[in-house]
Amino acid sequence: MRDPNDLRDQVDPAQDNLWIRRFHQEAGDLTLVCFPHAGGSASFYYPVSEALRSTVQVVALQYPGRQDRRHERPLTTIAELADESFAALRPLMDRPLAFFGHSMGATLAFEVAVRMRRELGTAPVALFASGRRAPSRHRVETAHLLGDDGLVAELQSLSGTDARILGDLELLRMILPAIRSDYTAAETYRYEPGPALDCPIVALTGESDPKASLEEVGAWAEHTTGGFALHTFEGGHFYLARHQRAVLDVIRDRLRAGAM
Repeated sequence: MRDPNDLRDQVDPAQDNLWIRRFHQEAGDLTLVCFPHAGGSASFYYPVSEALRSTVQVVALQYPGRQDRRHERPLTTIAELADESFAALRPLMDRPLAFFGHSMGATLAFEVAVRMRRELGTAPVALFASGRRAPSRHRVETAHLLGDDGLVAELQSLSGTDARILGDLELLRMILPAIRSDYTAAETYRYEPGPALDCPIVALTGESDPKASLEEVGAWAEHTTGGFALHTFEGGHFYLARHQRAVLDVIRDRLRAGAM
């Protein structure tokens, strides 16, 4: 998977609107919607689209404030991001959708699924929640309140951002506002209890992720009546960079088993 803050677009994706990016031609009847993590961008999921292009249509969300949307105001709450994401994805909801989100993206995917159930009486065929504790498991986190140096140190500790970007002051000035806004959204999120989803939830996590313990990740089971599976991998918060093939296999197997 590509670095989340890489501003270099190596493809010219067709886009349904400002929020949705497609990197390859449509295949199959199912669409996998990918939700980036805090500071992430749609291009992070280019390898997923490339790997699954023969069987699944992959689209990735592009949040305001990054890459080609870097001149737009970033959003600072999960509620805003979920409302806008739901509206952008609404035209695609006449066909089967599956959701994959990493870190903040998992929370956002969940909240979009909640809006699907509430507004349309439907749900994704599966929700893949990666590197994120369950919505009902709250932690007090304050990285969004740190100065720029502190926020950069936070990024370095998670090993999810290319070191070349962290050392490029001009590029950092461009991306830090979006990163800070995303951290604000993720860290101020509070789950509002409601009915469980009825779609399967597949949780994936690194065994040594400092942002999500195994108990916190396992609690995703409480948010669905449609079945739950937990997959653990060696590594930390960005375990999926080292285990891309295995993560893709989990997605393929789950979709073949129950969604395709």
